[in-house]
Amino acid sequence: MVDEVRALGATHVELVVQWVQADVRATEIAPDRLETLPDGRLVEVIRHARAVGLQVVLLPIVHLLRRKEGEWRGTLAPADPAAWWASYHRFTLHYADLAAREGVAVLSVGSELVSTEADRERWAGLIGDVRAVYPGKLFYSANWDHYAEVTFWDLVDYAGITGYNVLATRADADLAELVAAWTRIRSDLRNFHARVARPILFTEIGYPSQDGAAMHPWDYTTGRDIDLEEQRLCYEAVRIVWQGEPILAGLYWWNWFGYGGPRSAYYTPKGKPAEAVIRAWYDPGGRAAARR
Repeated sequence: MVDEVRALGATHVELVVQWVQADVRATEIAPDRLETLPDGRLVEVIRHARAVGLQVVLLPIVHLLRRKEGEWRGTLAPADPAAWWASYHRFTLHYADLAAREGVAVLSVGSELVSTEADRERWAGLIGDVRAVYPGKLFYSANWDHYAEVTFWDLVDYAGITGYNVLATRADADLAELVAAWTRIRSDLRNFHARVARPILFTEIGYPSQDGAAMHPWDYTTGRDIDLEEQRLCYEAVRIVWQGEPILAGLYWWNWFGYGGPRSAYYTPKGKPAEAVIRAWYDPGGRAAARR
């Protein structure tokens, strides 16, 4: 898959690794036999990506083993906050050390931890510890509807945001509607960029190839029919609005995983019409095709 990403024309690949905690009240974050990629395998993938010409971005995330309705990593409420933060330090510094050793270009210090984002003092301590061991660029990945409330944008290099914004209120919205929605979002993000003085980085942006994907891009569990064209239109709207935008440092499509193809209802654009949009983004005018 790394080779396929490079063949698309990408310059960077984002690798997601996760440790787990039992539930939102837990205080211990640890590797998991099923959910955590072993360090040795992660290092192999990082080295291979760099060997084929890709810069590597590392995104460690916290995964909950048990969730009640409405719970996710954005609603963490540990029984002992100090113990949770100590565990989160160990988790983050583990990957900061690995990233430093392996020449990772960009590292995330957190993803969608909404309930912690007001605690600037603890985040400042963590980020300072990370910078002491890791020399590369840092970002935090905020949820698409909660980026303005983050209190520590000045302490990281990029303002990371997940791009799962609602683009439509009905299935089968046309391209003009999707472009108009993204244009409004871009206006808000330009104002945000002017306030925080940090380049914007879409840390995740993608659409399942399902009917209604533009209404709830974060949800691939709806069971709706496969709709390759709606996925393509969503990708095309992103390209039209964001390609060449000066406030945007980059974006990471979610995701290039699985077999793909026209019978896949999930996020990957692999083997689907949306793949052509990605290629057009990386190679406007089809120069690579012309060279072949």
